[in-house]
Amino acid sequence: MLDLVPQIFTAKVMHKRLFPRENHFTYKVYYLVLPLPAPVIPSKLIGFDAGDLGYRDGSDPADFAKSILAEYGLEQKVNNLILITMPRVFGYVFNPVSFYLCLDAHKQIRAVIAEVHNTFGEQHAYLCAKPDHSPVMADDWLEAKKLFHVSPFLERSGSYSFRFSLGKDKLGIWINYFDKERNKQLITSLIGTLESLNEPSLRKAFWLHPLVTLKTIMLIHWQALRLVLKKIRYVPKPRQYEKKVSTTSNLQAYKASCKIDSE
Repeated sequence: MLDLVPQIFTAKVMHKRLFPRENHFTYKVYYLVLPLPAPVIPSKLIGFDAGDLGYRDGSDPADFAKSILAEYGLEQKVNNLILITMPRVFGYVFNPVSFYLCLDAHKQIRAVIAEVHNTFGEQHAYLCAKPDHSPVMADDWLEAKKLFHVSPFLERSGSYSFRFSLGKDKLGIWINYFDKERNKQLITSLIGTLESLNEPSLRKAFWLHPLVTLKTIMLIHWQALRLVLKKIRYVPKPRQYEKKVSTTSNLQAYKASCKIDSE
């Protein structure tokens, strides 16, 4: 079972677009794995700022996660919150997606909150949980309607399927995107190993993957250029929905309740 202590998650990110033009890439990254409330990071090179996530007002991300769990009736099922997020490196960070693992008393996953950020400074959280709130197992796929615009090369339509596999020293996350015709268009994964977070392990991560956050944002723009060169259609940014949290359960009821932000 996962140790409830600060850790480093060293992983390989894989993206594969299947159509209308195939595009595939992988790269290595590392994440901070932080039991919430978040601890102090023992490094001058690598840091964590609570203002980067959740309410983004400096409050601990645990407050944000607990409010979502309470809204959907999961607060009594969850005993521990584990945040998986990219660090600040020399004060800079961009988090495409951070994950809150919501564990019960037996360290089983009851829910995962995927907090997604786009390059426009906007965010949306997908609460991944079973409709009956039973433990999420390694072979469970949880589907959520795509309600947040991220890539300018994908429509804001269709759905995501999420899968999570958590071990004592390993973690795997898979997210597939299906278009509105239910065709699988994008495959992504984040798979790697966990080790204790301390000054030596932070130094090792820093030197093995220097400027990892800058690397992430540069790769996002590089892949966007590749898609342009492959003549993938550009999708203008729509106004985002007012509601900033959605769930994998009761999708039709949620869809009916959505409204567009006013200009």
